[in-house]
Amino acid sequence: MTEDIFNKWNEQKKEIDNNEREIFFAEREIWNIKMGKNIGFEEDGKGEDFLRPVLILKKFSKEIFWGIPLTSSCKKEYPQFYCSFIFKGGESVAILTQIKLYSTRRLYYKMGRIGEKNFNLIKQKLITLIGNEFL
Repeated sequence: MTEDIFNKWNEQKKEIDNNEREIFFAEREIWNIKMGKNIGFEEDGKGEDFLRPVLILKKFSKEIFWGIPLTSSCKKEYPQFYCSFIFKGGESVAILTQIKLYSTRRLYYKMGRIGEKNFNLIKQKLITLIGNEFL
């Protein structure tokens, strides 16, 4: 079963890699991206297109950005690894430990943009996490 899922994702990944359309995006936006089927406890995309919402944290160029995957549930035993915020009337949770560099080729469609206050809260919590865990 898992092998079939990896094979399906691999076929989609080849198509994504060939996608050369120019996409305009900005920090603070939330996009559904083609996250894929990943290894172990890395966040996966869901559904036929392996989609997951991701917050664009830092744009480095027109081709790459740092993104933070989002989920709808926070693990209460590890609150320092998550940051909850309201997006479009519902709770979203940034998974701070899953920050990653992404290609814009993965961007599928924009869902919206979060407010500056929530964005700054996420950035501050990420800075605290990195400072406490790695420095």
